[in-house]
Amino acid sequence: MELLVVGAGAMGRWFAESVADECELAFTDADPAAAERAAAEIGGRAVSLDTDDHFDAVCVAVPISVVEQAIAAHADKATRALLDLSGVMDEPLTAMATHAPDIEHFSLHPLFGPDNAPGTIAVASANAGPVTARLRKALEAAGNTLFETTAEEHDTAMETVQAKTHAAILAFALAADDVPDEFHTPISEGLFDLVEQVTSGTPRVYAEIQETFAGAEEVAVAARKLADADAETVERLYRESRR
Repeated sequence: MELLVVGAGAMGRWFAESVADECELAFTDADPAAAERAAAEIGGRAVSLDTDDHFDAVCVAVPISVVEQAIAAHADKATRALLDLSGVMDEPLTAMATHAPDIEHFSLHPLFGPDNAPGTIAVASANAGPVTARLRKALEAAGNTLFETTAEEHDTAMETVQAKTHAAILAFALAADDVPDEFHTPISEGLFDLVEQVTSGTPRVYAEIQETFAGAEEVAVAARKLADADAETVERLYRESRR
């Protein structure tokens, strides 16, 4: 099976490596050198963005902000299946249904960074078939755990799992002062570890998550409630948070 990976960044490369035993790989990227490097290191070939070649499957591994545009541009290169790894599901699946209605299409969201692979992958499928099954089997063989969801369920969950979580961690990082190590508690130490993990990533990725998913405003409202609360209200909010 021939697979074209659109986007030779970290996630595109991770996907290609995960399914390499099942596919003949090709890479394309807005940066041709990145596609060349991916092909040289993982195997396969690099092709231009405007290639006329066709492939059994096309995987769109680009940032959220350009995923619909990329699907529209590359859907006609896929003869059997089209999928994406952008991290949002509703918009890509809608674009796939528009631009590739007669082939298999599905959306994957690896709930981890490539450095932490393998891990759990959310999958929302439409027009599933043999290519979908084959690629899923390859991902499972690489040690990943896949679970079925819907675009609506996934995108709603991401408001908490990503937007609210990241907002809370980054807000703490912006508000926190430096303190000597000996003062840290297990809780504060753990939170500073999360800050280090989040801030070692790519700022653009976190910005796109905040732009795509609601949630940060609710974190701000909750923080303001705590900041304005008297002792009795803090106790009530504490009990509510347990639920």
